[in-house]
Amino acid sequence: MKPKTKYAKSDEINIAYQVVGDGPIDIVYVPGWVSNIDMMWENPRLARFFIRLTKFSRLILFDKRGTGLSDRVTELSTLEERMHDVRAVMDAVGSERAALFGHSEGGSMSALFAATYPQRTLALIIFGGYAKRKHSEDYPWAPTDEERQVFYDTIENDWGGGEMDLGSLAPTLADDKEFMDWLASYFRAGASPGAALALARMNTEAEISNILDSIHVPTLLLYRTGDIDVRVEEGKYLADRIQGSKFIEFPGADHLFWAGETNDIIAEIEEFLTGTRPAEEHDRVLSTILFTDIVGSTEHLTEKGDKRWMEILENHNQLVRAELNRFRGKEIKNTGDGFLATFDGPSRAVRCADAIRDSVKTLNIRITAGIHTGECEMIGVDDIGGIAVHTASRVRNEARPGEILITQTVKHLLAGSGLEFTDRGTPSLKGIQEQLQIYALKGVE
Repeated sequence: MKPKTKYAKSDEINIAYQVVGDGPIDIVYVPGWVSNIDMMWENPRLARFFIRLTKFSRLILFDKRGTGLSDRVTELSTLEERMHDVRAVMDAVGSERAALFGHSEGGSMSALFAATYPQRTLALIIFGGYAKRKHSEDYPWAPTDEERQVFYDTIENDWGGGEMDLGSLAPTLADDKEFMDWLASYFRAGASPGAALALARMNTEAEISNILDSIHVPTLLLYRTGDIDVRVEEGKYLADRIQGSKFIEFPGADHLFWAGETNDIIAEIEEFLTGTRPAEEHDRVLSTILFTDIVGSTEHLTEKGDKRWMEILENHNQLVRAELNRFRGKEIKNTGDGFLATFDGPSRAVRCADAIRDSVKTLNIRITAGIHTGECEMIGVDDIGGIAVHTASRVRNEARPGEILITQTVKHLLAGSGLEFTDRGTPSLKGIQEQLQIYALKGVE
């Protein structure tokens, strides 16, 4: 029997979810490209895999926004938004901490969630996941632009049809007509052609390479040797960058974890989870850091005098705090004529900075802002430190009046956000050895 489907609110979006089993460990399954949680149970192989997991866990399934039974969305969804959807589902079912099991594209979002919310992540399990979908010299396994364009054209012209070569996802079942018919229907029930294409484009632009070393939860990486959709080398790439991760290579060529031999996969997951005792304290966490600063504060003070300038500063502080509250930012400190704040997602940080820039115009002042996503040291309850904080500060120093600058790490995580940027090159940042590509949010005064 299919489990009962319920809905969790993620902001204004309804996220469909199901809960199966009552084991002592919560597992949140983060599906790949598209999904439909009702149709999952129509395939005996996938249903059997899930039931096996419930022997030692409470399994939580959901459809990402824009897919399956969840609300359709008019705009492309970011990794950050979908990460927020996981939190909404966990909150709805009363799960304080869960193991995230991410498949393929779902592995990227699971990795970002584990780095951002280690206190809510029991463990990270990725099957057939990747760091990025753009070919480069240091990542030669990803598709080239030309190969990706062919993929886009196929989605547009034959979504869920024969030209998509769905058999390459499960070579052991490529001649099983019943399975392949179900898989094609599953894809069509998971998303419309337009939504599937939009998700594919977002997946191409998103990259998690720069956040892998910020993952500090127990991590299990599972790959099949002959997988042609995501190469086993991509798993080794992740393993080299996630400290303490466990990498396991299985024989076979199926990209779908429920195709082919599955007993060893389930056994590895069970052993990994039932034998893991994660640390309770997390003194390092992935955050998006925002620094703001008022342009020419000394000149303003000289021109307006102490009393008037203090009034302006107080109004400025109220406006900034209002926007931080609106975009769920956390104020770390007021630097006198600016703010240091953190966000658990980069798009909220950028949109907050943009809103601050606009709101302070009423005071006839301008700001600069610098934004970077990186690992922060938690200092006591209310302070942070580390190279990521220094990086955001140095990026802000490069900003022209009214300009909001971000690092390339932030830009990669904003794929699908609709935000537009201009390239500002690779300036030399004082005290930062790594050369960082910098971008400016469009709309400078």
